[in-house]
Amino acid sequence: MRRIFAITAFCLAALCTSSSEGQRPIKGHASKTSSGSGRSTFNSSCAACHGLDGHGGDKAPNIATSARVQHFSDAELSGIISNGVPGTGMPAFHTLSATQVHDLVGYLRSLQGKVEAGTVSGNAQHGKEIFFGKGNCSDCHTISGQGGFLGPDLTNHAATSSAAAIREEIVKAPRVAATGYRSAVLVTAGGERLEGLVRNEDNFSLQLQTKDGSFHFFKKALLQKIEYVDGSLMPSDYGQRLSNADLNDLTSYLMTTSDPSKVTTHRKDDFE
Repeated sequence: MRRIFAITAFCLAALCTSSSEGQRPIKGHASKTSSGSGRSTFNSSCAACHGLDGHGGDKAPNIATSARVQHFSDAELSGIISNGVPGTGMPAFHTLSATQVHDLVGYLRSLQGKVEAGTVSGNAQHGKEIFFGKGNCSDCHTISGQGGFLGPDLTNHAATSSAAAIREEIVKAPRVAATGYRSAVLVTAGGERLEGLVRNEDNFSLQLQTKDGSFHFFKKALLQKIEYVDGSLMPSDYGQRLSNADLNDLTSYLMTTSDPSKVTTHRKDDFE
């Protein structure tokens, strides 16, 4: 019964929409194509609730580092996704092909750190310079308390992501903004123009966070204009702006920042 309940709990949440500083051993995907397909399905179906890294949040539990979820077999996970759980709120996702389900399970495994080892050539120190320099990554993202506020904290991102997945996310285009990262441009009654992320919103008011980290609360009736911006604030031209060497260096830096002691973990009985 405990195992049935554990699987059910995962189901209800899983598809709720979501050294030198040079070469070092890192994680890699066996197939770039399947990795991209699995990531796309995860981002559209799971990330809204579980987060892009699978660590969960207010809407759904952690499915990346949870020991209980990690112990499910690939067949169990595939069955949950394809067939749902009768008598619960977990639907059957018959619209996903066998290949899509396979790739989704594979991507979840990569978030759990269950991927084959590989090696990439990259200078992490130069990658750090790119992150805080010409890449402008720190305008929005934070590493160990340094950086901006508009994007996710990337300090421990590599704890459950492979190098291939990280690099793929950097060059990905077009981008779809994750839940909680919708951007907008506002024009106040006095003509001031503000751009940032919509952090809270209802029918009558809106809270915007700007690049400097400040929060601004407005009554919608008093604004001249509200323009929602499609896509993500993160640039989609890094494939052109950065060379292959730069991308390897940036990826290598992000792989060095994770501190395992700060990664959120769950007890074995979290799903019991």
